Amino acid sequence: MLHTQVQNISSHKTRSADKRYQLVHAEDDIISSLELLKILYRCNSLHRWTLLIAPDNIPSKALLDTSSIDSSKLLVLRQRHLINLEYVINSALCKGNFAAVITWTDIVSEQQLARFKLVDSDTELFCFTRTSGHEASVVAH
Repeated sequence: MLHTQVQNISSHKTRSADKRYQLVHAEDDIISSLELLKILYRCNSLHRWTLLIAPDNIPSKALLDTSSIDSSKLLVLRQRHLINLEYVINSALCKGNFAAVITWTDIVSEQQLARFKLVDSDTELFCFTRTSGHEASVVAH
């Protein structure tokens, strides 16, 4: 059976607050796409942009339209088009124009995630990662 799980990860303590991001564990591209659609749908209702720093396997515009997701609120950037990935993500987190920033561990490492400026930001940060069935069940307990 396929499992998907969103897990809150605390990266490190600061004086003002915990820095947090959400690690989304998915076994394959299908589960990853379904979870991505759920997150996009939720963020779409916030009437702000969603930044998707994406690999090549993102849902098509037709699938987004079928899922009632307004693609005009979705800014998709490919990793290969970014010169300074950390600057782009930190800017999106700090400006307040984005409901969420979504990326993958293939693109951003967990060490980079820990450095992002999430303090005083109401922008959510989601990072998709691939896990095997065994790893997903171990994480769930």
